[in-house]
Amino acid sequence: MSPIDPAGDALAPPSGDDLGPLLRVTGLTKSFGANRVLDGVDLDVHRGEVVALIGPSGSGKTTVLRCLNGLETPEEGIVEFAEGPRVDFAAPLSRADRVAMRDRSAMVFQHHNLFPHRTVIQNVIEGPVYAHGVPKAEAIARAEALLDRVGLSEKRDAYPFELSGGQQQRVGIVRALALQPALLLFDEPTSALDSELVGEVLLVLKELADEGWTMLIVTHELAFARQVADEVLFFDRGVVVERGAPKELFTNPKHERTRRFIDRILRPFED
Repeated sequence: MSPIDPAGDALAPPSGDDLGPLLRVTGLTKSFGANRVLDGVDLDVHRGEVVALIGPSGSGKTTVLRCLNGLETPEEGIVEFAEGPRVDFAAPLSRADRVAMRDRSAMVFQHHNLFPHRTVIQNVIEGPVYAHGVPKAEAIARAEALLDRVGLSEKRDAYPFELSGGQQQRVGIVRALALQPALLLFDEPTSALDSELVGEVLLVLKELADEGWTMLIVTHELAFARQVADEVLFFDRGVVVERGAPKELFTNPKHERTRRFIDRILRPFED
């Protein structure tokens, strides 16, 4: 059965069982050659929750998202979604498991990754129509509603090169929403944008959080993470050094490594 509900509200997050975490990750380990980029990462994400992953570049944050979306294959660990699948990477990853993981999540990349030869509407309906078998007319109607939701209805027939960076990223978000995923994965969604375009993307993310979408966000926008996240995980050298509610972690971090990172990134903007 398609993970997309044909009768579902395109503007609302998917519903489901609220008992237990939507996603549970246990002991996730990943190496590239001799470089261990994830070293036993554990995390839970509950339905409707926003979890922010922060930390220095190269600390493993993006690799976590890529493992969850089936773009990378860990050597060890368990990834378990409510209502399936449960994948134990101690065994070889099957194609069915990879597809099932991708059906539960949708990823928004920092560099948009839109098809340059297709219009905005064609980019948005690609996944629902060709990956999930949604009738084209239905996929177009859902895409139009979502584009209107982010203020891009007039750009439905434009090509990516005709859009600003912020508009391209909003199309990337709509493309993910059109799949009606249980979990939205954002990989530094503002890092490739000019500073004046960052705000329009962060506003969309905040509105999605307010509407109850479940999100796992890798970000260097610490002020945004403090405002929107329910939980923040600080990564360094492939491990979760510290986790907690934003107010606690940003105001009174327990680990010196966390404190140094926050002071270097956040404190200068609070003077």
